[in-house]
Amino acid sequence: MSEILLLNGPNLNMLGSREPEVYGSLTLEKIISDVKQRVAGSGYAVESYQSNAEHLLIERVQAAKGEERFIIINPGALTHTSIGLRDAFLSVEIPFIEVHISNIFAREEFRQRSFLSDIAKGCISGLGVSSYFFAADYAIRWLEDNPV
Repeated sequence: MSEILLLNGPNLNMLGSREPEVYGSLTLEKIISDVKQRVAGSGYAVESYQSNAEHLLIERVQAAKGEERFIIINPGALTHTSIGLRDAFLSVEIPFIEVHISNIFAREEFRQRSFLSDIAKGCISGLGVSSYFFAADYAIRWLEDNPV
């Protein structure tokens, strides 16, 4: 069991080579490694999972019930399309933060709607990969304030 689950959605496995002018040059593996290192100092553990398939992310959220206490998710394009992912979060009642590397509100109109933001603890958008680190810091504080 880990306390924090770090989820990444479609195409985030392409970070480092995908539109570096928008998403930067760090790979997803490096981001995950850095988040795990940051959280390890607090005594908590992070498990990570990435999928390009909506149903697999939904299944992973469902599997988190009773296993993880907090979720950080960059849902990628599913942000704007997945009611199923939204329903999965509502069903497990695990607090989560929605993370985006780019500022989705400054992009195309279709990217400015999130099906998750209103049920998330917060949404961190547009701060590059630092968005992940700010989310990890919040998750640590939340876990400390909400002991088992």
